Amino acid sequence: MRTFEVAARAGSFTLAASELGVSSAAVSQQIRNLEDWFGKQLFMRNGNRIALTDAGHAIYPQTAHALGEIAAVGRRMLEGGLRTRLVVSVPFSLAELWLAPRLAVLLDGFPRMAIDVRVEDDPVDVVRQNIDLRISYGDYHYPALKMARLVHDDVLPVASPEFWRRHGNGAAGLADVHESHFIHTNWGPNYASHPSWADWFAAAGGSRAPDPSHGRRVGLSSLAIGAARLGLGIALGQRVMASADLEAGRLIALSSVSVRLGQPYCAFMLPAKAERADIAGLVELLASNPAKPRTESASGAV
Repeated sequence: MRTFEVAARAGSFTLAASELGVSSAAVSQQIRNLEDWFGKQLFMRNGNRIALTDAGHAIYPQTAHALGEIAAVGRRMLEGGLRTRLVVSVPFSLAELWLAPRLAVLLDGFPRMAIDVRVEDDPVDVVRQNIDLRISYGDYHYPALKMARLVHDDVLPVASPEFWRRHGNGAAGLADVHESHFIHTNWGPNYASHPSWADWFAAAGGSRAPDPSHGRRVGLSSLAIGAARLGLGIALGQRVMASADLEAGRLIALSSVSVRLGQPYCAFMLPAKAERADIAGLVELLASNPAKPRTESASGAV
């Protein structure tokens, strides 16, 4: 049952084998043994990809919940008593600029709550690590967990007012800005749906494609916002991350044209935890609409 739970959550026998410290063949054999025992097929297999069948979906929530309860008993024994806390797992880019301000609002309603924020990439072991809420880019990472869509973000060009006064006001628009002034975000090898500067110029009706090798490159979308705030260039910033700086005037939006991200941000949780007041309250906060940014026109955007 443990092997089944890990494989269902990971969506791969190979990833399950890595987590369990056994071979992929051992995982496959244990799943076959379990299917023979139940007389039901639990996974649909397509090459290296697997997906839960209807029978698999029927037993997964109870299995994950039961294993989570067993893990909780062990933690209580080791820690000397149950501690009330909210464990939130989040990707690196979202932690500081998006999650932290909303956690501050949540603590207004739960002032004595202990919060554990874990910054990590997908996939994570929600059950074994006792994670109450996992936030991910995309709705496909944890098919067996309860999922709530939070926000489908977009990107728009942002810069500090001082940077634009020094480098932009004399230009006819972003199409005339020197390539060295663009900040490019390197999303990493696992992502292909994030928009680039070429995508933004195409959406704005232009054909320019700034060369990343001639500009500034950063490895996190939140770092792109920080670099723009410090006057290092013009970032294609995510709206939900830049909203506080835009409202405060530390950043300005150089165009009303934006490009939507390829996937939404989603929250995943065990079904048994979805109705907890602190978890439900945080999901509601994260799903609230971001504030509208303050916009300074960059005449002739393209």
